[in-house]
Amino acid sequence: MQSTKTIEIWVGIFVALGFAALFVLAMKVSHLGDIFSDNGYAIKAQFENIGGLKVKSPVKMSGVRIGRVTDIHFDDTLYQAVITMHVGSQFDKIPTDSSVSIFTAGLLGEQYIGLEAGGEEEYLENGDLLDPGLTQSAVILEQLISEFLFNTVSGNTQSTDE
Repeated sequence: MQSTKTIEIWVGIFVALGFAALFVLAMKVSHLGDIFSDNGYAIKAQFENIGGLKVKSPVKMSGVRIGRVTDIHFDDTLYQAVITMHVGSQFDKIPTDSSVSIFTAGLLGEQYIGLEAGGEEEYLENGDLLDPGLTQSAVILEQLISEFLFNTVSGNTQSTDE
């Protein structure tokens, strides 16, 4: 009787440890823990079109993830999307004249923010807005195809008139 209770207690402990391990794994995979960390600072950028960019998308510099997108909202006075990015505290020497673009990982992959360092000797601080002249919106595949088709059609009509 006593050994049955001991076995049940040990099974209960292992089941609880298993659930705790699954919870930690889920937090790591979803990057939910990154958003709530207070280490680092927030910077903002304005874009004409963000495509399929989402909250929690990576922010990369030279291919290294330095942060995550924490907020996306629409500015109804400028009619642009404003992205807030949380950058880790160890990346505190990003020049103020850095350019920012929205890229796609692979042909149909997720979209992410790419930062390219400028040459300024002053660095970004919490709450800074990146220069709107140095932002490049997302490339929308449908727009490229429609422009190509339009240019092809308009090019054919011009060549038949000559």
